[in-house]
Amino acid sequence: MTGFWRSLPLLGLLTLAACQAPAPGPQATPSPRPQPRPEEAGASQAELRKARAERNRAANAAAAEALTKASLASNAQRDFYARAELALRDRGRLRRDRVPQDAPIDVETLTRNFVAIALRDEYGSGGMRATGGGGPAPLRRWGEPVRLQMEFGTVVDVAARRAYRVEVSQFAARLAGATGHPVSLAEGNGNFVVMVLSDDERRAIGPRLAQLVPGIPAQDIAVMQGLDPDNFCTVFAYSRGAEPVYSNAVALIRAELPPLLQTSCIHEELAQGMGLANDSPAARPSVFNDDEEFALLTRHDELLLQILYDPRLRPGMTQAEAEPIVRQIAGELLAQSI
Repeated sequence: MTGFWRSLPLLGLLTLAACQAPAPGPQATPSPRPQPRPEEAGASQAELRKARAERNRAANAAAAEALTKASLASNAQRDFYARAELALRDRGRLRRDRVPQDAPIDVETLTRNFVAIALRDEYGSGGMRATGGGGPAPLRRWGEPVRLQMEFGTVVDVAARRAYRVEVSQFAARLAGATGHPVSLAEGNGNFVVMVLSDDERRAIGPRLAQLVPGIPAQDIAVMQGLDPDNFCTVFAYSRGAEPVYSNAVALIRAELPPLLQTSCIHEELAQGMGLANDSPAARPSVFNDDEEFALLTRHDELLLQILYDPRLRPGMTQAEAEPIVRQIAGELLAQSI
C-alpha cells in the first residue's frame, strides 16, 4: 500500500481545468450519475422503481460480461490476492482489534510515530521510494470539507457498489469524528475520488485521471497504471502550488481484492489521504506499517488523526516547529483516555 503527495502548479491547475477534457480513450466506466428525484422528473414512485431496477439489471449484466471477458492477468490476480489474504491471516496478520493489549502506547511513542508518519514522505518528487524512513516534509492536511466520491469499473456489480458506498460512508463518519473535520460521501463533484477498478480497467485509466485532477503529473498516471502487484491499493493527494493544504486526492483500490483486504485498503488509504502520508516500520499498533499486522484503523491511528487536525498545529509546520506541540497534545489525549 502506498501514499503520495504532490503539488500542482496553481496556474497549470486552473488553466487545464478550464480547457477541454482530453480526447476520450479506453477507460473504466465511472459510476452512473444520480438520477433526477421523482418530483423533479415528474415520475411516479412505481416508474422510478422500475427504472432503477432496469439500470441495476443492466449494470449487473455488464459486470458479468466484464468478468467473463477479463484478462488472464486480472483473473489470476483474484486468486493471488485471495491466497495472500489467507496467508496473512494464517500468520496472525490483518488483525482487527482496535486497542490491542500487546501494543501499549505512551506519549513518546505517539509523538515519535506522528513525526514519522505525518512529517515524513514515503516517496520523493520523482516517485522513487525515499530511504531512511522517508524524507522530511511539512505538516499537510485538508482545509476545505472532504467530499468522497466513488467511481467503479464495470466489473463491480450493483450489490458490491452498494456495499462499498455503505462502508465508505461509515468510515467517512469515523474520520470526521476523529479529526473534527468535515468528511462525507458525496454523490458527485467530490474532491477525494475513490476508484475501484480491475487490472484491465486500471491500465487504461489515464484519460479519466486527467479529467479528475487537471494538471496531474504524467508520472503519477504511470504509477497507477503500472501499479506493482504487491501493492493492493494506493492514494495520491494534491495541493495547489506549494501550499501544504490538500485540494484533491485520488485513491485506487483493486477490484480483485477479497473482502478483508478491501476494507483494509479503505481504512489505510482514506486515512493516509487525510494527511498521514508516510508508513513507518516502527509504528505499532497501526495500519501505517507495511507489515500488514493490523488491517483496520486502531485507536493509536485515530489519535494520530486527532493530533493532525488539532488547531494548535498549522499546515506547513516543520518537525522542529510541530514536535513540541505534538508531544503536548499527545499527553493530553492519553491522559483523557486513562
